[in-house]
Amino acid sequence: MKITVFNGSPRGQNSNTHIMVSSFVDGAIKAGAQVENIFLIDKHIESCKGCFSCWMKTPGNCIIDDDVKSLLKKFIESDIVVLAFPLYIDSMPGILKLFMDRLIPLIDPHVEKDPRGECRHRKRYERYPKLVIISNSGFPERSQFQVLDLYFQRVARNMHSEVLAEIYLPGGPILQVDMIIVKPLIAKYKKLLQKAGKQLVECQCLTDKILEKLQRPIVPPDRYIDGMNTRFDDMDL
Repeated sequence: MKITVFNGSPRGQNSNTHIMVSSFVDGAIKAGAQVENIFLIDKHIESCKGCFSCWMKTPGNCIIDDDVKSLLKKFIESDIVVLAFPLYIDSMPGILKLFMDRLIPLIDPHVEKDPRGECRHRKRYERYPKLVIISNSGFPERSQFQVLDLYFQRVARNMHSEVLAEIYLPGGPILQVDMIIVKPLIAKYKKLLQKAGKQLVECQCLTDKILEKLQRPIVPPDRYIDGMNTRFDDMDL
């Protein structure tokens, strides 16, 4: 199984997102997956021009000369694509949205109706990768991700794919807190992520039990809020 991770955090390898992905990937590799971890912030990705050349003039190929050509090849050749990022204004960072917009060459411009009677574009390829979403938020509630819940279900529908799992961690900044009392809780969460990566490779699903545990705040919300507010007060801005 080939898994490609597209990390959309502007902080790259220094991000809470990368901490989550690293543990998830460890589990996937142990289950036998081949994994590539790509940091979009290190790539040259321009905005879609809306010219439709990839549909009409150069079918399946974007005319923009940047890194997206090689990234799309990796995307379509994957069995599973992991989209990983922090929550930004109820959505995703700009670098990931730029990449998502540039997926247009992967589908055919002709319109069809899906099994529910709603329009979408036709397939260009016989097979599309399945999606796994990994994200974290600075807020301590799972409800902060409700926009993403809908968004990626829509993306999967339009890409003739499906979302295998959504792993949303409230209170993501806790992952980099260096306190003795918190470290065992972080370690426990990382083990859950490893288990999730392994399970997804083995059966292409996550049990409700694992998902429920993964989406609990690592520390109680009130304690997290107090800690974050104290941290901001102590910052030398």
